[in-house]
Amino acid sequence: MTGILNPYKEAYRQSLSDPETFWGNNARGIDWNSPWDTVLDRSNPPFYRWFSGATLNICYNALDRHILAGKGEQTALIWDSPVTGIIQTYTHTTLCEMVARFAGGLTNLGLQKGDRVIIYMPMVPEAIIGMLACARIGAIHSVVFGGFAPKELAKRIRDAEPTIILSASCGIEVNRIIPYKPLLDEAIEISGHKPGRCIILQRKECEVELNHPRDIAWDEVSNSRPVGCVPVNATDPLYILYTSGTTGVPKGVVRDTGGYAVALHWSMRSIYGINPGEVFFAASDIGWVVGHSYIVYGPLLAGCTTILYEGKSVGTPDEGSFWRVIERHGVHVLFTAPTAFRAIRREDPNGTHIPRYDLSSLRTLFLAGERCDPDTLLWAEEKLRVPVIDHWWQTETGWPIGANPVGIELFPTKPGSCTKPVPGYDIRVFDDNQVEVPFGITGNVVISLPLPPGCFTTLWNNDADYVKTYMSTYPGYYLTSDAGFIDEDGYLWIMGRTDDIINVAGHRLSTGSMEEVLSSHETVAECAVIGVHDIIKSEVPVGFVVLKSGVKREFDQIEHELVQLIRGRIGPIASFKTVLKVKRLPKTRSGKILRGTMKKIADGAQFNVPATIDDPVVLTEIQSELQERGFPRR
Repeated sequence: MTGILNPYKEAYRQSLSDPETFWGNNARGIDWNSPWDTVLDRSNPPFYRWFSGATLNICYNALDRHILAGKGEQTALIWDSPVTGIIQTYTHTTLCEMVARFAGGLTNLGLQKGDRVIIYMPMVPEAIIGMLACARIGAIHSVVFGGFAPKELAKRIRDAEPTIILSASCGIEVNRIIPYKPLLDEAIEISGHKPGRCIILQRKECEVELNHPRDIAWDEVSNSRPVGCVPVNATDPLYILYTSGTTGVPKGVVRDTGGYAVALHWSMRSIYGINPGEVFFAASDIGWVVGHSYIVYGPLLAGCTTILYEGKSVGTPDEGSFWRVIERHGVHVLFTAPTAFRAIRREDPNGTHIPRYDLSSLRTLFLAGERCDPDTLLWAEEKLRVPVIDHWWQTETGWPIGANPVGIELFPTKPGSCTKPVPGYDIRVFDDNQVEVPFGITGNVVISLPLPPGCFTTLWNNDADYVKTYMSTYPGYYLTSDAGFIDEDGYLWIMGRTDDIINVAGHRLSTGSMEEVLSSHETVAECAVIGVHDIIKSEVPVGFVVLKSGVKREFDQIEHELVQLIRGRIGPIASFKTVLKVKRLPKTRSGKILRGTMKKIADGAQFNVPATIDDPVVLTEIQSELQERGFPRR
């Protein structure tokens, strides 16, 4: 795009007006075994297909081709595990050999192209080796967050019907050992599906007895004769990723191979502005979509060094843990959740730890996963002195929908969950009648079909639910289930899930905008606002705040100030009168606040403890606080 006066505008225009040319040109960054018949197959909407007829292998593109290009000794992966005190580095050559040998072992066990493999593992290199080994031979992997309860794991086993399961004897969370083997055994028992083999990585922190002949030690498989890469169709599934927090039958998002490779390779340079050989640190878990896209496939496809961090990176990271990793490994781009930075800011509000570390390598900080309040973004920008970019995407899309595209053109930052639409995504904002709303008016954020390459192509064994859930509310558009608006400068503002838009006496109000106001108060570390039942006004907002460390003031006065802030900035129309002080907010392991569960507690409705919750005890604490303040109110 060098030399173009408005590179972002031109890229965005071409991506929508001529997506075949735009993505066909960008597909040159991938090595193909055979070319495509058509870039975009529109013959069966909404089941669009990218690069039909082409074949490739994504493992080859992530590892082998870098070795052939003379970069075999470049570091591909760094495993940084503060919970074990181990740091290990893997070159492209080393990692490729380990993947090829493990893939050979899987082949010896009878695993074939198209078979499914569930990976239920902690943040260890073997988990990535397992993912890439599956991709190498054309098997479909499905990573399940390590430590998931047996009932939830069983649902995924039942749906995917894996031939093989990869697991470990245990995971480690800070000072706690979590034995995985009993959880896995129970899940298999209740799933109704019996895998042919379970390959178990024994960790010295908790060695377990194997159930022969079903169970096999990892070492018995990993030293096999190496195998080469098996070409697959670009439209073949690479993996299934089950959406977190599901109830009933889980939704298995299906990701294709060719479109995903093209989109991720393009995004590393164009969105994140990172070059081959540089260091990318996504502080997430491989069980989530961020881990798939930006711990594993994205950085390796782009020839970058990726960091696999085994420690508490989301929720309550040690206030110095990120800074140590950046200094030690020369990180150029950090990607994490706003939740992590709110936790750091709560414990170290003045950022006193930051100057103790050499962070000169860091160029940008990207935030995603939860709405980012302006104060957290501005705090991070002030303390780190680098651009801080909130960006927005979903498990279903697999890569960013909205971002400030550093590698194309860096725009002025507007604090908050505010982005530019990423090339490839034709974003609209509709009211409930599919009428496009004016600039600045909050509505339902939708994306015109076809979605760009890399997005999900269906749900596993469930085409009907794919259409019903995502494509039927607004025909011709993908329903994001997020609410937001587009401003006059073309920025997209995400205000939260559509469930977080509440009806107060006939007025549609965003709880996200209220959270932004509350978070601006000097005492508030993090907050959440939910709508609760009200017999007169249908719903009224209630705020929950976690105070910064060291705050000594009486909460009655703080609550009064917070209520007045909302009245002053949003108006009396909000009917905002109640704020509760809590020690912590209930969150998923990926850092998302469980607002829906909080609302059910406040309304006195029945609720199930979400399988993805970080600490179930928090819900009991929330329930006690609400009861003390007279909730539920009938």
